[in-house]
Amino acid sequence: MRLLIAALIATLSSGALQAQTIDRILERNEIRLGFRSDAPPVSFQLEDGSPTGYTPALCVHVAQGLVNALQADNLEVQFVEVDASDRFEKVASGEIDLLCGVATITLERRALVDFSIPVYVDGTSVLLPATADEDLRTLNGKRIGVRRDTTTDRTLSQILEIVEIDVKTTRFVDHESAIISLEKREIDAYFADQSILAGLWMSSPQRNELKLARETFTLEKQGLAMARGDADFRLLVDGILSGLYANGTVRETMEKTIPGLVPGPGLTALFMLAPEVD
Repeated sequence: MRLLIAALIATLSSGALQAQTIDRILERNEIRLGFRSDAPPVSFQLEDGSPTGYTPALCVHVAQGLVNALQADNLEVQFVEVDASDRFEKVASGEIDLLCGVATITLERRALVDFSIPVYVDGTSVLLPATADEDLRTLNGKRIGVRRDTTTDRTLSQILEIVEIDVKTTRFVDHESAIISLEKREIDAYFADQSILAGLWMSSPQRNELKLARETFTLEKQGLAMARGDADFRLLVDGILSGLYANGTVRETMEKTIPGLVPGPGLTALFMLAPEVD
């Protein structure tokens, strides 16, 4: 809590010195959208370097909404690659205007950035060898993996404490090296957001030898991150997203970019609770 308060004070002290987002966009004639290149199917990068996945596709619609609202047809839209360790700092510094990657909304992060209304609901799950038992207690004494600098990394210890098991944890710098380690059986399980694990599993050459657990151990709301304290920009983005919910674009984008997705209770509630458009 002390760290949270210190971050809040530091943010408040510097926030007044930063240009408001709309002014910055119009001044440089460009909307900068951050995206994760390593979190398929929600946000990732094609071989030619272009962004793809659910949240980048959704942000294309948001960007068009911004162009329309600002009446600036000549605005350019630029995608900027970010990673798990620097994404929020790039938002806070104004290097990017909107983070369109995978970003769970937490109080700790809200000390540094603001978030839009939720655009996705995910949860921590685990990828295992096909022959493994899905009961986490069978992992006692074994080797597991998690990507560092993620909410999963921070909550995993709580999950393991609940099931009362002791494991050896390896923290990976990216998901690709983790899935390779699992395929080589250097680790016995890999924990991450269920959507990310689904993408890793689908693309693995050893797909038939792996399985994705059916259970999620957390429920995490994800949103688009933006500069903290900029109420006008946040209201504008939330209004655009509300319209995209109302006209079916959010659901259509999700179904198109995440094939085979079957919305669970969390996603179903997300569509029901989206703000109404006046």
